[in-house]
Amino acid sequence: MSFLEPVPLQGFAPYIAPSEPREAWLALAAGIDPEVAQYFLVSARCGCFMQAARSLNIKATLLRKQLALLEEHLRRSLFCYQGNALSLSREGLQLQAQLIALAHQRRLPVIEQPLIRVAVAESILHDILGRDLIALLRRNASARLEIIAIDSDLSLQALSADLVLWLAAEDSPLPGPSFATREPQPLARIDYLPHIAKRYSRVAVRPDSLDDLADYMLVQWQHDRQVEHFRPWNSLVEQRLAGVVHVHSYELMLEMIRCSACIGLLPSYISSYDRGLIALPGLFNEGMQRRAWLAINAQVQHETQVQQLADLILNTFSERQEWFA
Repeated sequence: MSFLEPVPLQGFAPYIAPSEPREAWLALAAGIDPEVAQYFLVSARCGCFMQAARSLNIKATLLRKQLALLEEHLRRSLFCYQGNALSLSREGLQLQAQLIALAHQRRLPVIEQPLIRVAVAESILHDILGRDLIALLRRNASARLEIIAIDSDLSLQALSADLVLWLAAEDSPLPGPSFATREPQPLARIDYLPHIAKRYSRVAVRPDSLDDLADYMLVQWQHDRQVEHFRPWNSLVEQRLAGVVHVHSYELMLEMIRCSACIGLLPSYISSYDRGLIALPGLFNEGMQRRAWLAINAQVQHETQVQQLADLILNTFSERQEWFA
């Protein structure tokens, strides 16, 4: 990752007045520690300390502290505010110009981030993990992630990733990824039930038998047709001669249930995610369950970064454990 600790300032020259020749400013710029120079240039480019800190993958407080030390050594303010906009002072502009000129003579350090490939079951990515991944990227704008949505067993078999979170049988991680992984970790058992939007079904007339579903349209996510554990629901959908729609998008299925009075098969935690949806228990004699499994590629190269993502996923499921009770 990028700089995680404050970088000490090195070799600062004493204050040079703005009227001093360009050569004096160039000499001053040359004496600034390259990492501190990068802090300054990124802040100047972003025009926002918070965004600059995200780009550098450091805390904003650390960035401000380093820039304050730089200004203290130069005995000049390098930044100023014009309304709510952050801009460079006259001295800041001069320093920026010289640092850019130096960049043609020496390459300021660019900290390359490893590309981490994360594959996640589409429903888990949408309902559970998406917000925490967004929060991670909000804190670290320099991260390099490839996020792959697993929308079928076929895509699970075909992919290659550093970290995989998929859905399988409750007692076995199979079928799982085709590449070698470390021991898969079971995360949570997920029950599945037909759901409907509350606004389309009053309690008194809510369907409580399969016969009652005749007056409702059913919506089927095509991925679920492959799931053996969903046989009771899939059989019902296949028998339909009318009043059924098949979609290839999990998110579209959710929207159809929310907005089109459709009934669809959803994980039982969904009412915690969207309180406008309600389960219809008791329609099937057989239960429908799956389990979320997590595994790290056996040949992972960037251990620290991948483990951080694994810890994020484990923490997310731990925080939402009541969803799966």
